[in-house]
Amino acid sequence: MALEVVRRFARIYEVEGELKHLADDERRVQRQRLAKPLWADLKQWLELERRLVADGGAAAEAIDYTLGHWTALTRHLDDGAVAIDNNHLERQIKPWAMGRRAWLFAGSELAGQRAAIVLSLVQSARMNGHDPWAYLRDVLARLPTQLNNRIEDLLPHRWTTHAADVLAAE
Repeated sequence: MALEVVRRFARIYEVEGELKHLADDERRVQRQRLAKPLWADLKQWLELERRLVADGGAAAEAIDYTLGHWTALTRHLDDGAVAIDNNHLERQIKPWAMGRRAWLFAGSELAGQRAAIVLSLVQSARMNGHDPWAYLRDVLARLPTQLNNRIEDLLPHRWTTHAADVLAAE
């Protein structure tokens, strides 16, 4: 049963891989055309398999869980901007999750809060396509002279290396 599920998911992900280059609207249309029937077949197969497995077993629990979360599992079919899974986000937080136990010993609650702020800035810089080291170095150098009403320009989603030139011109 597990091999069959993996095979079916592999085909769904294969289709998704073929659609990744498309614009969101076109991806939604193609998901409806190509992936939705695969999901429907998978659901029908799971419902049939569920009748064959005993209640209380691991297979029954897995099938019940999957069918119970079907709407969330197939949400991406109705919106081309929604990813098929959250693997991208999981990869983004993995370094922080891996260090969670070590950070229990940050020294104090305040030190832990400060570490969380810095780590959030680093990750936000990465997510916005910046080199975190260059971002932090520039922000820390500019922070003492940054105008209070322009402090938001230093946030990762608004920061540019040209911002210093713009401020100097004002």
